[in-house]
Amino acid sequence: MVWKWSQRARPDPAEGLNPIPCLQGDQEVVEIVDRYDIECIPEQYQSNKMSYIKDSTISKDCKRDLKVQSHMKAPIYIYYELENYYQNHRRYVKSRSDKQLLHGLKHRDTSLCKPQEMSNGLSIVPCGLIAWSLFNDTYSFVRGTTAMNISRKNIAWKSDQDHKYGKHVYPFNFQNGSLIGGGKLDPNTPLSDQEDLIVWMRTAALPKFRKLYGRIEEDLNAGEVITVHLVNNYNTYSFGGKKKLVLTTSSWLGGKNDFLGLAYAATGFSFILVAILFALIHVKNPRPQGDATFSSWNRKTSAR
Repeated sequence: MVWKWSQRARPDPAEGLNPIPCLQGDQEVVEIVDRYDIECIPEQYQSNKMSYIKDSTISKDCKRDLKVQSHMKAPIYIYYELENYYQNHRRYVKSRSDKQLLHGLKHRDTSLCKPQEMSNGLSIVPCGLIAWSLFNDTYSFVRGTTAMNISRKNIAWKSDQDHKYGKHVYPFNFQNGSLIGGGKLDPNTPLSDQEDLIVWMRTAALPKFRKLYGRIEEDLNAGEVITVHLVNNYNTYSFGGKKKLVLTTSSWLGGKNDFLGLAYAATGFSFILVAILFALIHVKNPRPQGDATFSSWNRKTSAR
């Protein structure tokens, strides 16, 4: 099991965006990161992971114990992290129909969705490779002997729900082909309410990314052990990908990200070095004083 954590005191937002509060804001975030894609494979399948993930008769249930090293204040965000997954590939990104997501079967031109446009002679809603490859690992959490409540609502952008996905558009003929890509959708729930899909359809720009799964609305105390019951469904083994479960808090600056504070510190330090360099040059080779008689006001006086 792999996990890491960090915590420091809360900075004052009134101090502004200078390196110290930025770095402190980042260090305030507490994270637990657990890579489970290898540990959740039975020992007899460690040398043949593809056989394991493709065999539907093998149980994909897995249990992980996560120890909380530092107090985590609610809300605690649950993310799944994928690595070596290129959602930004041109053909993958184009394989969708935004008009179909909004209007459903009323929109018939879904040529961009190839190769997941039709199945058994019928249109697919939602069509395209992005929807077809929907992430389908699931997580539940137990604290001691009590199951924890996980909020799965309001994990998608409200603007996406209201304006990009039809409130009267329902999944149709989805994952009914010979090759199943990922998760299934509830055919009785409109796309605008299927927030897992909405989160997944907002493709990532980098091959390593996190997507929000839900929230824990209760504090976790230092020293506690949280048991995670997960279902290891999603196939990342065919392309050498990695899967991780992330529990994280947030600060006034957002999630954990070292870049902003380090960038401010590096920029400020470089400015100091440049200032010192120019000061040394000036001391060694000072600018020569000009002759005041050549000043414009002196030339005018001489002319009179």
